[in-house]
Amino acid sequence: MRSWSRLDGVPKRGNRPRSVGASLRGKSLRGLALLAHCLCLTLALIGSNTWAACEATNTVPGLQSMSAVGWGVDQHNTRYQPASTLNAANASRLDLKWVYGLSSETPRSLPLVTEDTVFVGDAGRGLIALARETGCERWVYPHEGYIASAIVPGRIGERTVLFFNDRITGLYAVDARDGAFIWHAVIEDEPVPWYSGTPVVTEDTVFLPVASLEVGLAANPLYGCCTTSGGVATFNIVTGAKRWYLPTIEAPARVTGSHFGFVQKHGPSGAAVWGAPAYDKRRGWLFFGTGQNFSHPTTATSDAVFAVEAKSGKVIWTRQFTPDDAYTAACNIKALNHPNCPEPTGPDVDFGAPLMLVKSKAGRELLIGGQKSAEVHAMDPESGEVIWTTRLGRGGIIGGVHWGMAANQNAGLLFVPISDKEVKGFPSPGTPAPGLYALDIETGTVVWRYKGESRCEDDACVFGMSAAITAANDVVVAGGIDGYLQVFAAGTGEVLWTDDTWREYESVNAVVTQGGAFDAHGPMLKDDLVIVNSGYGYVGRQRGGNALLVYQVRASND
Repeated sequence: MRSWSRLDGVPKRGNRPRSVGASLRGKSLRGLALLAHCLCLTLALIGSNTWAACEATNTVPGLQSMSAVGWGVDQHNTRYQPASTLNAANASRLDLKWVYGLSSETPRSLPLVTEDTVFVGDAGRGLIALARETGCERWVYPHEGYIASAIVPGRIGERTVLFFNDRITGLYAVDARDGAFIWHAVIEDEPVPWYSGTPVVTEDTVFLPVASLEVGLAANPLYGCCTTSGGVATFNIVTGAKRWYLPTIEAPARVTGSHFGFVQKHGPSGAAVWGAPAYDKRRGWLFFGTGQNFSHPTTATSDAVFAVEAKSGKVIWTRQFTPDDAYTAACNIKALNHPNCPEPTGPDVDFGAPLMLVKSKAGRELLIGGQKSAEVHAMDPESGEVIWTTRLGRGGIIGGVHWGMAANQNAGLLFVPISDKEVKGFPSPGTPAPGLYALDIETGTVVWRYKGESRCEDDACVFGMSAAITAANDVVVAGGIDGYLQVFAAGTGEVLWTDDTWREYESVNAVVTQGGAFDAHGPMLKDDLVIVNSGYGYVGRQRGGNALLVYQVRASND
């Protein structure tokens, strides 16, 4: 049974306030009209006063203390936040501080937080700098496209720079002080690249994971699938000039047949790179995983892990975990017997989540990868040798490990969210086992599991954990597809705090705002704050939402 905290004066979901119409029964229509007019006027004045207060906001953000250096908080992608004061003792005192209404119902930007500012991408509007205390806007870099990555800091000389991806149009660099445009880069090595993964930024280089739009374009039966591959590209941090591009498939695609008499088929293709690489500064290496092939013949580099020399792009080693996995979105259109669905069709169990480099309590270094097959693999980073593999669920197209795990190395624990959600018409064999798992880093043994229950039978209500999670101190913060945000005790899995975000909110920017499914990049922690997007309507009939939620730990003497 679930429990959740609520703000004073905000009813729990399902507990409706008494009807205004009932309380005014017998009053005249004229009285009701007057009351409605007064309420509208009051709300307008409240909104006006809110914006008036924001007009005095300093436009210059503080840039001394960053919450992260990349998607994974650190460059090893551990998603452990040492700069958080949230712990098991104070988690119950988390209160909603403010809400910002976003423009998209499928927000996909992991915020970056400084000592006084929250930077977040708002698809269709741009990159926004918000005052951390109030949620008021400091500046906006206008951008109409779909910002789809974490906001990542870097330096160009004395200038603090923010990097982000537009999913279609590529990589952008803007000045953190005022949002001024610096440069924009694209990949010309692939005809239809998809920039889904977050870039990795070092002192002089930006590393960009590259996927391909062909996984979706293949749904058109007149499209000649498929010719492109995934890869990783690198750019000069100062100019945006490309340094090298490494495709995940070396062999060029060739014609393998045709359908309808005139649409040519091609292969090999696919092996997209969906997630931010892990960067090992000591070795000078990058580690990243790949997705399935899009067409036959399949390759040895799909559903695989790469170790690459960061300076040159030279491949050091690769290891494949699921061979002969070929799939596109065409395979979900069963009624057409779609010609762009490769036969035989694979299970689509790529490494979508970023890899992480961790150490066990005994000091053993391990490279950890989670697959959509619901398997977690620990490898020797030097050789790719598999040390252990643990299967936690059924897996599937949007099942298993979807967006990302977290690790508490001091506790020797790896935290794994499992989605196991089924796509209608494309079932996965086996019994789903969604939830949050804690594994011993050294052995892969399950230490504990949290198993939630779906809030209703509708697809949008189904319990599962697809979003990336974040750990700090002795807690783990995770959001579910069903709209619940929770804090767990790291050692036991005990639920310490829960908030049901499936409701409407009053936003600081006077935008109609509601919560939805938790998915994609998950929460960012900094000091006494938890900051997270609620809403993701992109896949699986999930509930969209546009709420950027900022929670704060209430002082103990309040």
